[in-house]
Order: sequence, then C-alpha cells, then structure tokens
Amino acid sequence: MGDIQPTEARKPVQPTPAREKSRVLRGPDPRQDRAVRTRAHILRCAAEIFAVRGYPYTSITDVAQRVGMTKGAVYFHFPNKESLAVGVVEELYSHWPRTLEEVRGKGLSPLDTVIEMFNQATDAFQNDPIMQAGTRLQNERAFIDAALPEPYVDWTKLISALLREAQAMGQLRDGVDPEQAARVAVAAFFGMQHISENLHGRADIKERWAEVRDLFFPALRAPAGPR
Repeated sequence: MGDIQPTEARKPVQPTPAREKSRVLRGPDPRQDRAVRTRAHILRCAAEIFAVRGYPYTSITDVAQRVGMTKGAVYFHFPNKESLAVGVVEELYSHWPRTLEEVRGKGLSPLDTVIEMFNQATDAFQNDPIMQAGTRLQNERAFIDAALPEPYVDWTKLISALLREAQAMGQLRDGVDPEQAARVAVAAFFGMQHISENLHGRADIKERWAEVRDLFFPALRAPAGPR
C-alpha cells in the first residue's frame, strides 16, 4: 500500500449536497466462481487505494491499473465508482458476523467475547485494507453519491446484545446498563483508532487499544467470588 502516491493534478470532488442519495448501479450477479474471485480481487485493490487516497482522489482508471485490467473489465463488475465504494463498505460489514461466529467458537464468556471482537477489529485496522478503506469511506460519505450503511449502529447493537448476555450470566457489576456500556465502548474504540490513525498511521493502535481495554472493561466486570 505504501507505493500509492497522490495524483498531483487531480482536484478533490466537492461534497455531494445534502439530498437523497442516488440508487447505486450494480454489476452482474457474480454467481460463477471466477466472477466471485474477480470481483473480490477488484474490491480489495480498490480498498487499498481508497484507504490511502480517499474517495475523491481515486478513479476507476486507478483501480483498473492496480488490478491489471482494462477499465471496461472493471466496469463490467462495478458500473461506477460509487458502486465500488458501496461494495467495499458492504464487504466490511459482512465481515463481522463471520468474525463473531469464529469468536464464539472459542468458547469465551459473553464479556470476553466483546473484548475479543474489539481485539479482532484492532488487528483488522492495522492489516486489512477493507477495514481501513471501509472506515475512511464512511467518514467521506458526503462525497459519495450513494447510500451507505449507517456507521457504528451495527457494532453498537452487537456489543449491546453480548453485554446483555453477560448481564444475564452475572458477569457485569450491579448498576451497569448494557446499552449505555455498549455506546461508550464503541465510542472509545473508534475514537481511539481515529486518533491513532491521524497521529501515527495506526502504528500504535494495539498499544492504544490495550490502554482502553485495560481501563474500561475491569469497570464493567463483576467482582469474582460469591456476591
């Protein structure tokens, strides 16, 4: 990703005025294995560029060059740049249910499942261009003439549900409200990563997350032993 340089002559696109977003065009239904693999490869290459340059400074030509395809081949799968952006964000959102299933397979308690989900997200922010680009595209949604999923809502619902499970199992301290704790946890995590990204390119994100985790979650956890 480090070899991508901003295009000097390209001017940023002005934000789309506040109005109903256009319905994004979709490419073909990728039913064949080859089409699925090609589409995934295009999305990942687009994410690598979006993550570094941002939406306004990325073009279909940039993506085609990165993928090693013609513009027409990219357009076959993604009719415009908006559909590429939507595809990256949707791919990001589809990742978390799979991650939750994997984490639950470890047999962790609900509260420890919450912590491990944030651990996994920390790794993704540092290493996964889909995570990096999807988050940046959400922050640049004013520039994108297409409806994107509402940010943070699904994460808050997921963490709330897990914390309600933790409460039912007696893992939370008395007086802890699962919904309130979920809102604070999500705000602390995504605020932490935003600061880490802006100050240090997320090079210190694991250390910064450890600080948040080790301060916040002991305040939620019920004392060990008989209550």
